[in-house]
Amino acid sequence: MSDSGGLPKGRDGEEHGAGSGGVPGGAAPGGPAGRPAAGGPTTERTGPGPGGGLLMGRPFGVPVYVSSSWFVIAVVITLLFAPTFERLFPQLESWKYVVAFAFAVLLYLSVLVHELAHAVTALRFGLPVHRITIQFLGGVSEIDKPQTAGREFAVAAAGPALSLALAGGFWGVGLALDVDSLVGRMVALLAVSNLMVAVFNLLPGLPLDGGRMLRAGVWGATKRPMAGTVAASWAGRVLAVAVLIGAVWWSHEDTGWTRVYTVVCGALIGGFMWTGAVQSLRAEQLRERLPGLRARGLTRRAIPVAADLPLAEALRRAGEAGARALVVVDANGSPIALVRESRVVNTPEQRRPWVAVGPLSRDLLPGMRVAAELAGEDLLAALRATPASEYLVVEADGSVYGVLARSDVERAFLDLMRPAARR
Repeated sequence: MSDSGGLPKGRDGEEHGAGSGGVPGGAAPGGPAGRPAAGGPTTERTGPGPGGGLLMGRPFGVPVYVSSSWFVIAVVITLLFAPTFERLFPQLESWKYVVAFAFAVLLYLSVLVHELAHAVTALRFGLPVHRITIQFLGGVSEIDKPQTAGREFAVAAAGPALSLALAGGFWGVGLALDVDSLVGRMVALLAVSNLMVAVFNLLPGLPLDGGRMLRAGVWGATKRPMAGTVAASWAGRVLAVAVLIGAVWWSHEDTGWTRVYTVVCGALIGGFMWTGAVQSLRAEQLRERLPGLRARGLTRRAIPVAADLPLAEALRRAGEAGARALVVVDANGSPIALVRESRVVNTPEQRRPWVAVGPLSRDLLPGMRVAAELAGEDLLAALRATPASEYLVVEADGSVYGVLARSDVERAFLDLMRPAARR
C-alpha cells in the first residue's frame, strides 16, 4: 500500500444543504456524514479543489468552492428564464441571457448566504467547518457533528432562518419598487426563491435541515442520537418518494420538454434525498461502532533489526519470534525507521539474502508514532495527519508495543461498515 493512500474518514461530519428552491434544483444532497465529504484539513488552492470545484474565497475562514456542476445548472436557468425576461421586457433583446444569468448568480449567492449561516453558527460553537460547496442542487456545508441535541438544532435551523430573513428583506425592498420594472421583478423572484429554499429545507427529513432539526428533537427527547437519526432517515425517505410523486403529478398537464424537465428534476432531488437519508443512518451506525477500532488490537508484533541486516535473516528472525513487522534501530536500540511491507513483498526471494533492510525502510517521523491507547476517531485523525503505510505503536512510557499497518486499519474500518450497510 502506498504511503499516500486514502484513509477512511472516521469523523462523523454533518452536511447541511440548501436547495435552490422553485427554480431548477432543490435541496442539496446530504451524503454520509463523512462523505461524503469531509476529511481532515486539506491544502487549499485556486483551481480544482481536493473534493472538486474552484476555490472562490474564504469568508469567515471557511473555504468556499463552486462545483463544475453549478455551471451546468447556471446555463439551464439562463436558458429557461431568458424567454421570460424577453416576454416581460422586449427591449432587452440579446441582453435577456445576461439578465437571466445574473439571476442565477444572485440566486446561488442567496444559497451561499444560507450555507454561511450554518457555518458561522457552527464556528460559534467551536465546531470545525471544513468547506462549503456550491453545486448543481444547491449548497453543502461540511461541518463536524455537534455533540449535543441543542447545538445540532441551532446549526441546522440557522440556514432556513436566514433564508426566511432574506425572503422578507427582498419582499420589503420589492414593495418600494415598481413590480413591472426589471429590478422589481428580479427582487420579487429572489424573495420567492429564498422563501422556497427555506420552506423546502424545513421539510422534516434527512438530509434536509428540517430532518436534522427533527433528529435533534428526537435525540433530545430520548437522549439517544441513533433514535433521532433513524426517525429522520425514514422521514427523509418518505419525503423523497413524495417529491418524485409530486413532480409527476405537478407536470401531468404539461407537455414536451417542460414535463420531462419537471419529472427529471423531481427524480434527481428525490434520488439525492433518498441516498442522503440512507447514508446519514449508515454514518450514525458507523459512528457508534467506531470506538471498537483500537490501535492496540490492530498492532502487529515487531522485532528490532539493524539497518545492515540482510532481509532474509530479518524475516527468519521474525518468523521464529512470531512477528509480522520489522523496526530498524540504531546502535543504542532506539527505533529510527520502519521496514515497509510493500517493499519486502516486491523483493524477489532469491535477492533477499543480498538486500539489507535499511533501503527497504522509511525513516520514522514524529507523526508516525501512535499511542497504543488511541481508538476510533482519534486513531483515524492521527493516521490522516501523517500518511504512511506503517506506524510505530508505543506505550505511554515510550516503549515500543509494535507496528500498525495502515492496510489493517482500513480493513477493520470496512468490517465495521458492513453491518451498517446491511441495515
